[in-house]
Amino acid sequence: MMRRLRENGLSAVILAVFVACMSAQAWAGLRHHNDERQQHGEPALGLPEYLRSGHFWEATAENWESEFLQMAAYVLLTIGLYQKGSSESKDPNRSEAVDRDPRDASGKRLADAPAPVRKGGWRLSLYEHSLSLAFLALFLLSFGVHAVGGARARNAEELLHGGAPVSVTEYLGSSQFWFEAFQNWQSEFLSLVSMVVLTIWLRQRGSPESKPVDAPNWHTGKE
Repeated sequence: MMRRLRENGLSAVILAVFVACMSAQAWAGLRHHNDERQQHGEPALGLPEYLRSGHFWEATAENWESEFLQMAAYVLLTIGLYQKGSSESKDPNRSEAVDRDPRDASGKRLADAPAPVRKGGWRLSLYEHSLSLAFLALFLLSFGVHAVGGARARNAEELLHGGAPVSVTEYLGSSQFWFEAFQNWQSEFLSLVSMVVLTIWLRQRGSPESKPVDAPNWHTGKE
């Protein structure tokens, strides 16, 4: 048990923090939303009802959307773009293991490879791009949930103020939707460029996201 926990500690701890933060968001969001409803003479919602509301899903999905966009963009941009001295970049002056063609694998490396590599063909073609495709699919799913949840939240607000409801398509074309999207997207790309640039000069001993503490600033990559 201790060995499994040690081998999977990173994902376990991050998942636990996610669940804790998600629970806290739901609790705080419920209180905030009910405060607004009570100001307009509307009854308070219970937690199950709130978790189905547009208020909850709009706030949740717009953040997920930006995170998955960030990861998809980062995976794709780091294929062919470089930053000298950054631990987050490939070295432009040498070949990297991640660039090798899996079709050239043989012997033990092929025997230990994932099933799509061994089978080849379309399975391999899909698998060698599966990480970016997964993040793009999650981004599009979150984008759709943001649009639907945001439209429901907007309509609930319009109902409180006697306004007219909007369709999902109308909400997608609104400045409110794109303001919500871009305010999250810009923060994600700011965090990315901060990570890429700061790792040129700064170090964190023991972290795989950092170069070795004694590595020169011009060294590119993690090793």
